[in-house]
Amino acid sequence: MEIPERQTSKAAGWSRRTGAFSAVLLLTVLVGHRYELVETPAFLWVLGIVALLAAFALLFAGFAFSRLWNFGDRGGRDLTVGTVLALLVLAPFCIVAYWAATSPPLRDISTDFDDPPVLDTSTRTGEMNALSPPTPGEQRLQTETYPLVTGRSYNLPFDRVLEAVETVLDRRDWQLTAPVPRAIGQSEMTINALAKSFVLSLPADVAIRVTDDGNAVIVDMRSASRYGRYDLGDNAARIVDFLAELDQEVAGQVGTAPAE
Repeated sequence: MEIPERQTSKAAGWSRRTGAFSAVLLLTVLVGHRYELVETPAFLWVLGIVALLAAFALLFAGFAFSRLWNFGDRGGRDLTVGTVLALLVLAPFCIVAYWAATSPPLRDISTDFDDPPVLDTSTRTGEMNALSPPTPGEQRLQTETYPLVTGRSYNLPFDRVLEAVETVLDRRDWQLTAPVPRAIGQSEMTINALAKSFVLSLPADVAIRVTDDGNAVIVDMRSASRYGRYDLGDNAARIVDFLAELDQEVAGQVGTAPAE
């Protein structure tokens, strides 16, 4: 009786190739977007393609495993490599999906609901998120979810507070939309900048408003994502971190804590 020769599973080979290509494509587009070689809309489309390729790699692995189990086909190594690569590629997508499911549906965060700092819209395009006043529901959701997102009030001269704001800004890799004007004769000033998220480098417009109301100097801040339905807490974290560092800078420069 002649024993049939074991065949090599084609699906296993496709699983390895597809998984490897999705991993290489993911790394390439991440680096390209971080160094501004790939625009954000194209970057988001490529991420979708990467996830689809990784899903196909798992699908091919499933077919290959069925062949290996039922008919004894060769290809176990290719199947394993393809599965591992696909899972590694899909892991960050699963994490983001979890964050999206557990984070509030917000993408424009401000310390002042009634009169939010004005963002610079000169470089915004129609495909970016529209800027609109927050609804009462969004205001309530922000207040409940991000209680630390509050403005600051300092019993200091306007120019000293503005100097502290500039110092904190200099420590961040944010792109100012215009040079900060001199504070002489000013009682209100808004500084606009473009910030990016840490991992995906997704852009967000930032506005920092410094106002002298006659009794104290008020600092309000706003951060709004240009793309995406949810910001996954990025804007709130940006505001909280900046204002907390501003408190430390003010206290370090003049030995004065903020007047809440």
